[in-house]
Amino acid sequence: MPGKPTFSSRSPEQWLEYLAASENPRGRLKIFLGYAPGVGKTFSMLSEAIRRSSRGENVLIGVVETHGRVNTAELVAHLPIVPRRELEYRGTLFAEMDLDAILDRKPAVVLIDELAHTNIEGSRHLKRYEDVMDLLEAKIDVLTTVNIQHIESLIPRIQSLTGITVRESIPDWVLERADEIVLADVTPEALETRMKRGDVYPEERVERALAHFFRRGNLIALREMALRQVTRAVDRNLDAYVTRKRLGGEWCVKEKVAVCISSSPHARQLIARGARVAEGLGAELFVIHVHQGKEVTEDRMRSFDGNIRFARNLGAEIIELRDTSVARATAAFVTERRITQVIFGRSAVNGLKKYLYYLAIQRFMAGAPHADLHIITQEQA
Repeated sequence: MPGKPTFSSRSPEQWLEYLAASENPRGRLKIFLGYAPGVGKTFSMLSEAIRRSSRGENVLIGVVETHGRVNTAELVAHLPIVPRRELEYRGTLFAEMDLDAILDRKPAVVLIDELAHTNIEGSRHLKRYEDVMDLLEAKIDVLTTVNIQHIESLIPRIQSLTGITVRESIPDWVLERADEIVLADVTPEALETRMKRGDVYPEERVERALAHFFRRGNLIALREMALRQVTRAVDRNLDAYVTRKRLGGEWCVKEKVAVCISSSPHARQLIARGARVAEGLGAELFVIHVHQGKEVTEDRMRSFDGNIRFARNLGAEIIELRDTSVARATAAFVTERRITQVIFGRSAVNGLKKYLYYLAIQRFMAGAPHADLHIITQEQA
């Protein structure tokens, strides 16, 4: 269509905006995520495809790499395959997935292995994930596979950890587009056993692989990254469900810690306490400040800026709200974001100020009854 940007030319922001604005149903994207070769991504993908085919769905294999694995090849034999397209590059013929042939055949479901693959020059798109976006736009469901080391934002950390150069990648927004992410998981010990049996690589490659990428420490760390990625995907799905169903703040799958601060220099004690709690729980950390429209002295502003820098250095997400009522604004945010632990400071005050403080706490608890409340005594500022 003239004037319509291709997926290659869209930025991640344009792509996500396009999806949000579109009213047309799209194909569903299901990603089988692994932490290393041999954990069973392709096997799991093929197993699901065979089940769906047995239920009468029109399922095709766009591209599956068996890597000489007998069990995988046996499953491939159960499904129809779209022949690959041959492309010449620098005098050599390469076989690539035939995107146009798949679109012409209009299957209900297509299997596309190795999502991070870079296509040979002369293909419609540079990257295979861009081919997948075309298929989704054509209302075709896609089952695909990828390993954690190919997630763009994780590559520097993984290269530092393993010493292995990662050349293929997918942007993080592709995972955000996924309707479902399934972790293909085995323990590092089980994967090592598969390696030694020759189920992953030929025998001559096993010893070298176990001494390098497949070292026990590497596998443990990569597996943890994959588990965290799936946890984030589950939380995103729950966010969408809770918003759609207008459910309460008690709906959460992981701990979230919020620290409420002022411009007082003693607020750093609260931030540090919140950071320790968040680390112990493996939780996200938020630091909240409510602007009430009051005049602030220059000294207080400098103190506030220092508090924010301190919070950012500890990895906190900074939330600045505007309301005349700290209790009301904080309770609304805590409920909306499903915060589980909230930390307030308390100065050792007497008289009316003490009464007003406890009144504000009561109002907060009424507005966010699902949250656990921690009150930390501070020096009076």
